[in-house]
Amino acid sequence: MFAALGAHPWAYPMLEVVHLLGVALLLGNLTLLELRVFGWGRALPIEPLARLSLGIVALGFVLAAASGLLMFATQAGELLANRVFTAKMVLIMLAGGNAGWFHARRSLQRQDRMARVLMLLSTVLWLLVLTCGRWIGYV
Repeated sequence: MFAALGAHPWAYPMLEVVHLLGVALLLGNLTLLELRVFGWGRALPIEPLARLSLGIVALGFVLAAASGLLMFATQAGELLANRVFTAKMVLIMLAGGNAGWFHARRSLQRQDRMARVLMLLSTVLWLLVLTCGRWIGYV
């Protein structure tokens, strides 16, 4: 099955499209919520905005993860030997841990300095994930 993904002229490019759509949904909606935590759009109530944006973030993550796993399966050996791919996976785990910490401490309700620090860290981690994702094909 995975060989067919690599062999069919449209399969892998379409997986990339789904992957990019997932990344766009994830990062776009996360950025919206991060801007609200930083104080932009104070007129928008944070709880309904968070429910909407985090639901779309989750959908984006599922699309990116599923398509990423399928793309990985077509060239697992090559990617496992790629240090940038490894860095990307570590950064995704760190971003997930950061998100867990953010929500476990109820940062949306607090909106304190630590919430902003965790959101800034989230932004940096996801930008690094994005950078590594683009860099993988060039090393």
